[in-house]
Amino acid sequence: MVNRTRRDAMTRGVAAGAALSLGGGFVTGWGGQLPSATGLSSGNGGMPDWSDPKVNLRNIVRMQGSLREEDVPWWFTGVIFGVRGESETPRPLVRFEGMEIYWFKHLADGFMLGGHTVTFFRDYESGEFLREFRNPYTGRTDQVKPAVQGGNLGFSYSTRGIWPVRLSGEPISPPVEKPLQLQWHTLGNHVWLQHQTVYPPGMPAMHGQRQTLFGSRSEFLDPRIHAISSSFSSTVFMGWLKWMDMKDQPGHVIWHASGVKLRNIGELPREYRERAEREYPERMSARPKST
Repeated sequence: MVNRTRRDAMTRGVAAGAALSLGGGFVTGWGGQLPSATGLSSGNGGMPDWSDPKVNLRNIVRMQGSLREEDVPWWFTGVIFGVRGESETPRPLVRFEGMEIYWFKHLADGFMLGGHTVTFFRDYESGEFLREFRNPYTGRTDQVKPAVQGGNLGFSYSTRGIWPVRLSGEPISPPVEKPLQLQWHTLGNHVWLQHQTVYPPGMPAMHGQRQTLFGSRSEFLDPRIHAISSSFSSTVFMGWLKWMDMKDQPGHVIWHASGVKLRNIGELPREYRERAEREYPERMSARPKST
């Protein structure tokens, strides 16, 4: 972007949380504009008309969050791999565990998604929370910092598309409007949505995410269900973690994550929840301040 403040804010946000994005991402970082696709596949009998932007809008909100204005937390885990060059096998560096919490605010023409992400890093072998990390590439001992983001930026969801906005509603960049059509697939009792995050202008070149959200056909076809019991898997490509202090060195990292939607934050694993509540209590709800 031309505006350096906006560009830097987005860079810090995505770099912090790796865009696990469920929306979003997470995060993640959570979200981005989704590619056009008919969404039709074999075994699609009985499913809604995927060519209808209203159908796409309603159901991506049900998969990612809730049609009600309420907190929707997700819990995820994964591994970060380091890659130095074409001849090197990706090296597992650390594990991670985190929460993304969403709130879909109702607008006259759709929804606004806002939320938070809190990610802690764990030792790859022991699984213990990491405070320090012995960097295999530099030989230094790095101070590990949690990846925390959200609260200032969000995404506008409408039948005309999905694009990043400030929580005031102001677009981060000029939106590209086109009828919302997403990539849905069904087979048996399974329904899944695949999409690829498109980041705002001004982001570093090495950023990319491909994600799949999963739900059940039985819940999907029940109009009484406002929030589908979803799960997800995601792969994110990005530059070295900021706390590794390797921005001038060749290579990148790959995050692989998976997780589930929760009914409330009380379902978070106890060890993670107690630390998150102790260190980042303000991130445990995505309720807009004006709500």
